[in-house]
Amino acid sequence: MTSYGSFPGARPRRLRTTPAMRRMVAEHRLHPADLILPAFVREGVGAPVPISAMPGVVQHTRDTLRKAAVEAVEAGVAGIMLFGVPEEAKKDAVGSAGTDPDGILQVAIRDVRAEVGDDLVIMSDLCLDEYTDHGHCGVLDAEGRVDNDATLERYAEMAQVQADAGVHVVGPSGMMDGQVGVVRDALDQTGHEDVSILAYTAKYSSAFYGPFREAVGSSLKGDRKTYQQDPANLRESLRELALDLQEGADMVMVKPALPYLDVLAKIADAVDVPVAAYQISGEYAMVEAAAEKGWIDRDSAIMETLTGIKRAGADMILTYWATEVARKLGRH
Repeated sequence: MTSYGSFPGARPRRLRTTPAMRRMVAEHRLHPADLILPAFVREGVGAPVPISAMPGVVQHTRDTLRKAAVEAVEAGVAGIMLFGVPEEAKKDAVGSAGTDPDGILQVAIRDVRAEVGDDLVIMSDLCLDEYTDHGHCGVLDAEGRVDNDATLERYAEMAQVQADAGVHVVGPSGMMDGQVGVVRDALDQTGHEDVSILAYTAKYSSAFYGPFREAVGSSLKGDRKTYQQDPANLRESLRELALDLQEGADMVMVKPALPYLDVLAKIADAVDVPVAAYQISGEYAMVEAAAEKGWIDRDSAIMETLTGIKRAGADMILTYWATEVARKLGRH
């Protein structure tokens, strides 16, 4: 009897027979250059401070941040996204430490730039939440609401001092209307035309930010639902995308990653600029916690989540595992 017409006539399993075969026909591949390392630097500490909800992640000192940047370069990581954690006493209603040239984030940018130069794309979080005593991403009005336009004035100042410090890319993350345009104008008017903008285009109000609040020492009271996106909405993200591109975004981001892979795929299909996705603190914490209990295989779960984000359309992935994964990829 010949195989012609036999059942089953198609055998896709032939392409899954060995690791070498699976590797050869893989449709998507992770590369160290896809990865960006988010990193926290805390003012006034003499040793790294562990983040309890994110095992393996710390609030760096200036010295250990420089070391982490060097390690990222050696592993082949593309970029580092810096978050500053000021001393509590320096927080105020308008986030003054965020625009102080000697504020912790600006100092950290200069440190990392001096250490690694242009070998790592140095990115900075452009937002007020780390620096305000109320923990919101903007300036509050007399009734306690986030004042969009007053906040934009502060973002313009932040963009200038971060660029002056030597950052390659700013990441306006507050989800204020018009933020990308204001930041672009501020950069251009101060001679920083070469500084890129990574727009937090679709940033959702998410339960998965919890561990991050510990990481940045957040003073948040209430929530951010009046400016971050509703998890129920997808079309709204495409509107935000159109506005960000019109205002001059060089790259766009979806945050969080895993709960919003459909949004990521839609945005990736719609644009001709690089697309990033942020695998946030809660995503990291879930994998680490389940692995600690022996419920999942940690390394396999990490690679599976990152591959899924890549498959959905991300050109770049912000992940706390960036250096670790880049090292593993470099060995294969």
